[in-house]
Amino acid sequence: MKKGNFFERVYQIVRKIPEGKVMTYGQIAKIMGTKDARNVGWALHALRHAQGEPIVPCHRVVNKDGRLAPGYAFGGPNEQKMRLKAEGVEFINEDNVDLERSLWRV
Repeated sequence: MKKGNFFERVYQIVRKIPEGKVMTYGQIAKIMGTKDARNVGWALHALRHAQGEPIVPCHRVVNKDGRLAPGYAFGGPNEQKMRLKAEGVEFINEDNVDLERSLWRV
């Protein structure tokens, strides 16, 4: 599969995550039929250079433990946390989303 097609498939999935919910990189990879969660992260990081329409709410993607992205492309983890909190996402500590309450199961 071409990188562009992979990235676009990631974006299509992430656009479906409802406000106030999150998904993990691994969940997205599994939906796509791969185990390559790292490439899902690369696809989202690439948005920093080419955010299109409709907007891809990449702030709604966290790691398997609910941890925020340390290199969040749009202003660091504090920006990601601020966006998630504004949507009502709850946290169990400074860096981790409460996955029990906020994980979107497809």
